[in-house]
Amino acid sequence: MAVTISDIAKKAGVSSATVSRVLNDSGYVKQSTREKIEAAIKEMNFTPSAIARSLSKNETNTIGVIVPDITNSYFGEVIKGISEVAEANNLNIILFNTDNYLEKEVRALNVLKEQRIKGIIMTPGFGEENNKEYIETINNLNIPIVLVSADLKFKELSGIFVDNVLGGFNATNLLISEGHTKIGIMTGILSSEPAAERVVGYKKALKEANIEINDKYILDGQFSMEKAYELTKKLLDSKDKPTALITSSNRMTMGAIKALKENNKNIPKDLAIVAFDKVDLLDVLGIRITYIDECPMELGRNSMNLLCDIFNDSDKNFKRRVIIVPKLIIKGSEKKR
Repeated sequence: MAVTISDIAKKAGVSSATVSRVLNDSGYVKQSTREKIEAAIKEMNFTPSAIARSLSKNETNTIGVIVPDITNSYFGEVIKGISEVAEANNLNIILFNTDNYLEKEVRALNVLKEQRIKGIIMTPGFGEENNKEYIETINNLNIPIVLVSADLKFKELSGIFVDNVLGGFNATNLLISEGHTKIGIMTGILSSEPAAERVVGYKKALKEANIEINDKYILDGQFSMEKAYELTKKLLDSKDKPTALITSSNRMTMGAIKALKENNKNIPKDLAIVAFDKVDLLDVLGIRITYIDECPMELGRNSMNLLCDIFNDSDKNFKRRVIIVPKLIIKGSEKKR
C-alpha cells in the first residue's frame, strides 16, 4: 500500500498540515520538527505526488506548448529551444499539435486550464479574430501566455516575433541586386500574419526599386509542399514566367525544388530561389539554397525565458514584446545566370 501524508504525520508525531508545509516549503516549521518529518519520509521511502502538490499550490510545474505543425522542422527547432530553457528551470512541458485547426487549439487551451498549468507558449492559428469561442477562451484563461512567431489580432500579449516585413524586403532586395526584375513570391496562408508581412516586405522592395508589381507573380502556396509543387509546375509552363522565386516556408521550398528537378530545371540558371527557413536535407543533397533564417531555436529559448520573467515579476500586467531580426544566409541560389 502506498505511503500517505497521514502515515508520515503519524510516524513523526505531527499533524498532516505540518507535513504538507514541509513538503511544499510553505509556512514556518521548527527545525527539529522538520528534521523528524524528513527522517520519517526517508525511512518510509515516501515520494510526494506531483498532482497533490499542484492541488495545494493551485498550479503545476508544467508549461503547455501549442504549435500548429509538430512535423515541421521549424517548430521542432522552436520546441527544442523551449525545452532547453524549461529543463534549466526545472519545468516540465506538455505539447499539443493543432494542425492549424482553431478547434484543436481551443481544446488544448481548455485542457491546460483544467490541469492548472503554470504558463503557456503558443503559436496561434489563422483567422482567430473571427472565432468567438477562441476569443472567449483566450480572454478567460487567466494563465500567463507568451506568443511565439505569430501574433493575435484581438489581444496584445507578451511574445517573441520575427520581423517578417524585413525578411520579405531583404529576400526581394537581394534578388533585385542580382539583376532580377521578374520576381515571384510563393506565400503562405495570407490570413496568417507572418505570410502577409512577407508580402508587404516583397512589395516594398519592388516599389523602392521602381519595379512594377505583377499580381500573377504572387502565388498562394498555403504553406504546403504539395501546393508549392503544383504552382511551380504551372509557373514553369507559363509564358511570362519570373526569373526568381521567394518561397515563404521550408515546406514550400521542398515542393518548388521537386517540380524543378522533375522538369530537369537548374537552380539558379532556370529559376533563382531565396527561401524562408533552412532545410537541412538540401545541404545533404548538395542543393545550396539562399535563405532567410528566422532563428527558430532562438525564438524558442527567448519565449521560455520571457515566460520565466513573467512568473518572477510581481506585476500581473507585465508584458514584453520582442522582435527578432532575421538573418540572410547567402549560398548562391539567388544568382541571375
